[in-house]
Amino acid sequence: MKSIFLGLFFFMALSLSAQITEIKDAFYHVVSNSADASVVLRELELRFEVYNQIFGFDSTALSAPLKVRVFRAKADYDAYVLDRLGSVRNGAVYLHYTRQDLRELVIHRGSPEEADALPHQAFIQYLRAFVPHPPAWIRDGFAIFFSSLRVDPRLDGLDYVENLAWLEPVKSLGDTAPSLESVLLAGGQDLPDFFQPLAWSVVSFFLNSGKEVYSRTLTEIFMTLNPAAPAQVNTEAVMRRITLRTDEETLRRDYQSYLAARKTFAELLRDGQAAYTRKDAAATELIFREAGKLNPCHHAPYYYLGLLAYEGQKYDDAEEYFRSALQYGADPALISFARGLNAAMAGRKTEAANFLEDAAKASPTRYRQKSDDILRSLKSN
Repeated sequence: MKSIFLGLFFFMALSLSAQITEIKDAFYHVVSNSADASVVLRELELRFEVYNQIFGFDSTALSAPLKVRVFRAKADYDAYVLDRLGSVRNGAVYLHYTRQDLRELVIHRGSPEEADALPHQAFIQYLRAFVPHPPAWIRDGFAIFFSSLRVDPRLDGLDYVENLAWLEPVKSLGDTAPSLESVLLAGGQDLPDFFQPLAWSVVSFFLNSGKEVYSRTLTEIFMTLNPAAPAQVNTEAVMRRITLRTDEETLRRDYQSYLAARKTFAELLRDGQAAYTRKDAAATELIFREAGKLNPCHHAPYYYLGLLAYEGQKYDDAEEYFRSALQYGADPALISFARGLNAAMAGRKTEAANFLEDAAKASPTRYRQKSDDILRSLKSN
């Protein structure tokens, strides 16, 4: 996802005494004592673009760029946040005030907590810039949904893997879960137990149900939100919009069916391994391809797809899968042995010998005897 900076303008000022850098563009105004203010600005611009692809807010409605304050030193960050909140929030926090000029996202740059806190808080700042008092399920649900939106190190895009950490706990609630209506109408301090994960599950349902009525309803929901209205008014207006197209019983049934059908990455791994054990190649491939889409940076789907390709005598494909598995953290000894077997079956004896020797050196207990047996067989042939 590329960010196109049409009409982009920069304003930079450096205060030599305080070493404060300010940098502006159409959407953000970053004030930083960190040397990488422009990097922070670029990341936030990329996030803004992703958010607006879903929400479609009119960016010209912003009266001023969103304020962002960046601290490199923990002591400076803690003191600033403590002075305004009375407590410290690690990594990043969005400070919302009635006065727009006081609102700001505060970031502790380089802190261990930044990677988890910034995606959440950056979305809250974006949403409340357009709708200061949104329904609670939209605010919290989308904040979790976007929490796994990570910046590409090259700063030319963002990587996203849906955050399914709450799927299994939400599904496990079963009949004890608060009603869907109570989640949609929740507001203020009176939130149901386990509200944030449930809010995420509702967002996931509207975005991924595959039914046009719900994707269309979500678009209409965003158009319904009133920037001048209090949260309760927005919440009730959204509920009316939802039930214009779908009665509450159908909505509940479709939501429950969606949750039951969704699989976590861990569930898919278990299902795929079980299918492989029972030698159901078609099911194994289908499951691990789905797992790979859900988590494209995990080694397991590539490894099992490599095994399937090897067993199907598609040796070039198997080699590519095994390389990818290694790239994403698979055991080097395991992959070297697999690549050695694959190369041997493909008739690439020298390459096979090298891989098998690597496996034996990396894990003599597991692979020395096996590798020596295969190497002797290769020499005899």
